[in-house]
Amino acid sequence: MRYDLLKILLVDDNHYMRVLLGEILRAIGVKDICEANDGAEGLQMMRDHPIDVVMTDLSMQPLDGIDFVRLLRNSPDSPNQLAPVIMITGHSTMARVAEARDAGVNEFLAKPLTARGVIERLHQAVEHPRAFVRTDDYFGPERRRRVDPNFRGPFRRSTDEKKDAPAS
Repeated sequence: MRYDLLKILLVDDNHYMRVLLGEILRAIGVKDICEANDGAEGLQMMRDHPIDVVMTDLSMQPLDGIDFVRLLRNSPDSPNQLAPVIMITGHSTMARVAEARDAGVNEFLAKPLTARGVIERLHQAVEHPRAFVRTDDYFGPERRRRVDPNFRGPFRRSTDEKKDAPAS
């Protein structure tokens, strides 16, 4: 991957975490790194600069990472609804991970950070992007990662068949 071509936005209210991420990214060749202190500043930064990938912390004030991603994915004035988002968190409870996934996060990176973890998530987000889907209550990357080898039908949800079945 040509890391030197990526424009990455780091959104984190912790200056030292942005410095650490910036150093890891520079070490692998990323040259264009923008920084924001919170989600609101991150959205403005995206309006001012073309961004390829966003790396954001989950817990920030006043606008946290989940609200930032919701606005990025769903706001009519979103600067880039399709930008890959890597959520960085020390709060990797299943409930918070599910909440972030349901907001439209592409990848997760748990703290403490490692260079290997940053590289793997960045590679996954850029080289193996998931298709985006739109439903009545969700817009973002496909949330299913597990492939069921026993799946044989055209529908993936139990409710799909009922919705699309011809009326009797």
